[in-house]
Amino acid sequence: MNIVVLDGYTLNPGDLSWEPLHALGSVTIYDRTAPEDTISRIGDAEIVITNKTVISPEVFARCPHIAYVGVLATGYNVVDVVAAKEHGVVVTNIPSYGTTAVGQFVFALLLELCHRAGDHSNAVRDGAWTHSKDFCFWNSPLVELSGKTFGIIGFGRIGQNAAKVAQGFGMHVIAYSRSAQVGTSLQDVSLVSLDTLFSESDVISLHCPLFPETEGLINKHSLMKMKDGVKIINTARGGLIVEEDLAEALNSGKVSGAAVDVLSSEPPKASNPLLQAKNCIITPHIAWAPEESRMRLMDTAVHNVQAFIQGNPENVVNP
Repeated sequence: MNIVVLDGYTLNPGDLSWEPLHALGSVTIYDRTAPEDTISRIGDAEIVITNKTVISPEVFARCPHIAYVGVLATGYNVVDVVAAKEHGVVVTNIPSYGTTAVGQFVFALLLELCHRAGDHSNAVRDGAWTHSKDFCFWNSPLVELSGKTFGIIGFGRIGQNAAKVAQGFGMHVIAYSRSAQVGTSLQDVSLVSLDTLFSESDVISLHCPLFPETEGLINKHSLMKMKDGVKIINTARGGLIVEEDLAEALNSGKVSGAAVDVLSSEPPKASNPLLQAKNCIITPHIAWAPEESRMRLMDTAVHNVQAFIQGNPENVVNP
């Protein structure tokens, strides 16, 4: 079979091997693909592998040989799954490769918000401690997590992993899940309504997929329901947040700090309001990217293709 990888660089910048995929067919690998090149690069390929390159209805219409699209991520909003189903195309994702990596990164971001270790290290290197009259100093409030309420929106594998870490810090954990009944509990976590989560959480961490019903979930209306001084973490999808509204809340002090690993447009436009917002940490979509995590992703991606070729597709998102 002809296999094309449209944007393989972020998964494998050179430290992993594509050889297991080459064993499954005739493979062409592109580091990146511009939107205008997507159709020509797919050509007559039956198997298409994408990470962030959009597979639109037009692509399916103009590339009739496509039988399978494998997404190199858990979120699959880059593929029009309705159009895929109409054309009889199987779409798969990678559901659990980054569970521990993303859960770990959530707290890298949260601890940075609470302690500003990087800023304090830079201040020391700039001579602030050398010239201090006291044995210590701090340039921003320092926050202890124990006893605080950690609210999780989206209680799948990553959300549940983050809950365990939060409990390890002595935090009280609550969660909202569209698929769980309010008032029940799971893994010592109380499942609550979205409004309850907004009003009771000291920290809100986003772990839900980006669907039409979750787009812009964090907006001026939901922000008004939150505690003054709330902290917001987003390692899911940038589109979950109305960035103008979050920037305004940060600048007003309603939100005491935000840390986001994802933005609505990636790379961001220079005009993105969060780039200039107060108390906002932005990292370049790296929560998923430790080598161990990417190796799991590669292994599962190859396995997904192999299972499809054998007629027993796994991790299908458009059954």
